[in-house]
Amino acid sequence: MTKARLLRLSVVLVSIFMILLIIVYWDNVGTAHFYLHTSFSRPRSPGAVAAGEDWEALPDVDEFLAKLLSSSLKQNSSVPRKPEQLLVQGSNKPVLSNLEENVRGYDWSTHKDRNSLDQEKLQVERQRTLREFCANSSFTFPTKERSFDDIPNYELNHLIVDDRHGVIYCYVPKVACTNWKRVMIVLSESLLDQGVPYRNPLDIPREHVHNTSTHLTFNKFWRRYGKFSRHLMKIKLKKYTKFLFVRDPFVRLISAFRSKFELENEDFYRRFAIPMLKLYSNHTNLPTSVSEAFGAGLKVSFSDFIQYLLDPRTEKMAPFNEHWRQVYRLCHPCQIDYDFIGKLETLDEDAAYLLQLLKVDRLLRFPPSYRNRTASSWEDNWFAKIPLAWRQQLYKLYEADFVLFGYPKPENLLKD
Repeated sequence: MTKARLLRLSVVLVSIFMILLIIVYWDNVGTAHFYLHTSFSRPRSPGAVAAGEDWEALPDVDEFLAKLLSSSLKQNSSVPRKPEQLLVQGSNKPVLSNLEENVRGYDWSTHKDRNSLDQEKLQVERQRTLREFCANSSFTFPTKERSFDDIPNYELNHLIVDDRHGVIYCYVPKVACTNWKRVMIVLSESLLDQGVPYRNPLDIPREHVHNTSTHLTFNKFWRRYGKFSRHLMKIKLKKYTKFLFVRDPFVRLISAFRSKFELENEDFYRRFAIPMLKLYSNHTNLPTSVSEAFGAGLKVSFSDFIQYLLDPRTEKMAPFNEHWRQVYRLCHPCQIDYDFIGKLETLDEDAAYLLQLLKVDRLLRFPPSYRNRTASSWEDNWFAKIPLAWRQQLYKLYEADFVLFGYPKPENLLKD
């Protein structure tokens, strides 16, 4: 009788273990690639000698999953691996089918004349600034004090995961995110062209780049892994290389306005331009299509856009659109310890250095910059007709992004 009970108990335990193994190992978790350690790997504790033995104290479930993943790692480490395929560059220049990319164009110069930056010191300084202000109790902003567990899943939709190379990228719209998403697609091989993964980022059509089904993001984990999703997120955040790119907040707003309201964008016209024109320009009976509106000279002004951002009714109706939502709300920099902080102002140098540190610089090149990119020097002209009080309110709205990422306070815009 006792033996029968022990047998049944053994069967149950083995079944539970196999289910967990299937969930964690076979469902594209990427454990076979945990052996890929980049230059960002965290320092090991003195006694740690093997993968999976350098975990800090974790809750029971986290510890079990960590050991399971480490066990899979050891088993896979003996399997011969094919050398990574070099990038087939394809055509040198993309066929631009998107209006925005046609308008801006690409800058194909090599920028060999640019001064090289001491990237290692630059990263240390950027991370030090971020961590100091996250730890500074006198500097506050919404959501700063919450933990990672307090962040709802729908707010984790900007964290793209590449399990093949152990990389997590938090994308920020209007900060070269189209091309970084292309890079992530190439690295993760998440999109095929006639049955073959894309090798050249610029070969990937823009409509596929921004299709949410193309990317594995943290907010999708719940559907795959259920109650284990948050534990797996923490493990990946601990082991993977995490990066984001940021930009001067006011310049990012100008760029968002240019691309979404100065170009004919049907979706943004209906969702945002029509309400703005009605509320702030006193227009009624507006055309239903953006082409008709532009033909009649009905366009949202930059002043309308700023009023919309400052209007307390805006956030009550819905959170800011991702194109003008603050970076601290998109990427949670005080809850996630980023290994690399890039800036659009030094995009070419930062991108080249990051790809080198990720050890994928032989696989691909980062696509070239836009030739007609919104520049910081445009700020004075764009804000010239915006009342001083509005500029000051706008700074308070985006102050956390200025401070956390080391952008100087635009004093010339905030004083008479």
